[in-house]
Amino acid sequence: MRDIAAGAAKRLALEILGWTVLCLGLLALFLPGPGLLLTFAGLAVLATQYTWARNLTQPVKIKALRGAAEGVETRPRIALSALVGLVMTAVGIYWVLSPAAPGWWPLAEQWWLFGGPAVGWTMIGSSVIAIGLLVYSVRRFHHRPDSIAELVRMESAHRRRVAARKEARRRLTAIKEG
Repeated sequence: MRDIAAGAAKRLALEILGWTVLCLGLLALFLPGPGLLLTFAGLAVLATQYTWARNLTQPVKIKALRGAAEGVETRPRIALSALVGLVMTAVGIYWVLSPAAPGWWPLAEQWWLFGGPAVGWTMIGSSVIAIGLLVYSVRRFHHRPDSIAELVRMESAHRRRVAARKEARRRLTAIKEG
């Protein structure tokens, strides 16, 4: 009986965590934050409980890895990504310091750096994650044809699985329609 209660508590905790992280990820797609990363993390947690989440996790992972590989194909792309991460850090620090609105600001002061320091900390956190992911991407994909080939194999295997599922659905529908 104790094992059943522990299992139910674990399942509930995983579902709450998964849905919370997934919702935060979806919000971060539109707000400052690592949206795709959080979305994937939420789906990965939910994938331990739901088949639909497992089916969604693979394409998100493939898109993220494809974006990482393409983002570090050339040195200018790497430099630009690093520059954007550093500028985002600087803007986040400025936001946290919350200086008064400058004289040229046409709106009410309440609209200057809206959201306060919390937005700045989110930007700093996002930039740290972005720079960390850039380092990871460079180490894994830059001038590494074997890693690119592995990614291509993952994409091909995923396409085959999706095609097989579609074919199975088509056959099942044909059987039901009789």
